[in-house]
Amino acid sequence: MENKIELPAWRERALAFEQALNTVVVGMPEQTRALTIAIFSRGHVLLEGDVGVGKTTLLRAAAQLLGGGYQRIEGAIDLMPSDFLYHAYINEQGQAAVKPGPLLQHDEALAVFFFNEINRARPQAHALFLRLMAERSVNAFNREYRFPHLTVFADRNRLEREETFEIPAAARDRFLMEIAVQAPDARELQRALMFDTRFYDVDALIATLPAGLTPYDQLNLVAETIQNTVRAEIALQEYAVDLWRALKDPVGAGIQLPDVDMSRLLAGGASPRGTAMLMRSARTRAWIKGRDYLTPDDIRAVWSFVMTHRVFFNGAYALQHARLAPLLLQAVLDKVSAP
Repeated sequence: MENKIELPAWRERALAFEQALNTVVVGMPEQTRALTIAIFSRGHVLLEGDVGVGKTTLLRAAAQLLGGGYQRIEGAIDLMPSDFLYHAYINEQGQAAVKPGPLLQHDEALAVFFFNEINRARPQAHALFLRLMAERSVNAFNREYRFPHLTVFADRNRLEREETFEIPAAARDRFLMEIAVQAPDARELQRALMFDTRFYDVDALIATLPAGLTPYDQLNLVAETIQNTVRAEIALQEYAVDLWRALKDPVGAGIQLPDVDMSRLLAGGASPRGTAMLMRSARTRAWIKGRDYLTPDDIRAVWSFVMTHRVFFNGAYALQHARLAPLLLQAVLDKVSAP
């Protein structure tokens, strides 16, 4: 591993990473920028979107560009924590045997792990996943497995409600970002997805990307260097704190939403961990833009990606989270004056 990180050269790699993502998914520039920021901030990502809009293609492309091991597990009502760790089978001699499960097959070289339809799994599986995200480690076979370079992705089945288990607030707060993936609205892009045959074979499409363009085993040091390099002036720090305070207490900030009793809206706001992740993402965004200092635009650009899933509503308002959360977050940005 390099002892000294050359940030200008790595910025070019980051931009090439983002550009490569945009060749396999179309009409998603904001999403690919957010994913690039998350990767270089060393954060986990929750993907939201309907079936067949490119979520898996997007993360498989990221895994190809990072290099290292890639594994995936499908959420199911009977999924147990042991299914991550080992697989029991009958060997050629007719004897019971055990081999490592998807989480352990690459050991420390595991770079990307994808939990598909996480809300189909029971809380027992969520508990193991929570430790994996928080500590990048698990215990199995009388030893601790560590995954220092791991990025975790998950997505939710939001169309079906039977036999699903919503992930708890503690688990959602472990994700750096929640990125909504949607099919493009532009007619020409829709035409391309329907008739350009290169989009028909995802495996072949992914294979066209340069493997290991941004080496996964160097990203921790790159991210640390970015965070230590990009500075935040006092006025910017005050602005960020004002945003956090307004989000935690919108009534005190004088924020109103149509047809909403603001005094009964919030069950919980952004955690200190969440706001730290906000600033981590903002610093990475500033670096990608070629600066070594933060601006309000850096915070505003990552605000919704980092904070939407960290705002929890009471009662009936919780059922309207997809509609109300963006309104609240925008109202906070509109209310707090930028320096």
